[in-house]
Amino acid sequence: MDRDIQINLKALRSAAGLSLSAVQELTGVSKAMLGQIERGESSPTIATLWKLSKGLKLPLSALITEPPQQGVHFADSISVKTLFPYDPKLRSETFVVGLAPGLTHESAAHRTGVVEDVFAVDGDFEMYFDGSWHPVSQGNSLRFDADQPHAYRNLGVFPVHIHNTIHYPG
Repeated sequence: MDRDIQINLKALRSAAGLSLSAVQELTGVSKAMLGQIERGESSPTIATLWKLSKGLKLPLSALITEPPQQGVHFADSISVKTLFPYDPKLRSETFVVGLAPGLTHESAAHRTGVVEDVFAVDGDFEMYFDGSWHPVSQGNSLRFDADQPHAYRNLGVFPVHIHNTIHYPG
C-alpha cells in the first residue's frame, strides 16, 4: 500500500473470542502474517483483506479504518475509498474503486450469496465472471454474483473509477 491504514483485526478477533490459530483456520492466512498485521508490522494486500473478510464473515469495511475523504491505494493493484461503510440494516457497503490504465485486478470468490453492483463513473472497463468478460461502458452498471472468482480490467489509457456496492446475504 502507498500509505498505512489501520486494520481492526485484533479488536475484531478479541471481540469474537478467537485465537490467532482459529483465525488462521477460518481464513487461510498464516498466524505469522496475522500477528504482523495486528502489530502494524505488515500492510496486507487487498487479497489478504478479502480472505480475512470471507473467513470471518465480515464486510471488508469492518477491517479497514481510513481517514475521512481519503482512500487506500494498494501497490500494483486497485485503490479503494469507502463511500458508505457496512450497514447491518441494509447488509451492504459501497466503495469507489480506482483502476489504473492497463490494470487487471482479480478477486477471489466472496462468501456464498454475496452480490456486487458496479457502475462505470468516468470510463469504460470490463468485468470477468461466469467464465467470460463483460464490457461496462461509462454511465452503465452491472450486477453479478460475487461468490465466484471475478476480475476488473481497464483496457483504456486513462484511470477508471467504479462505484462498487457489495450486498451480503442475510
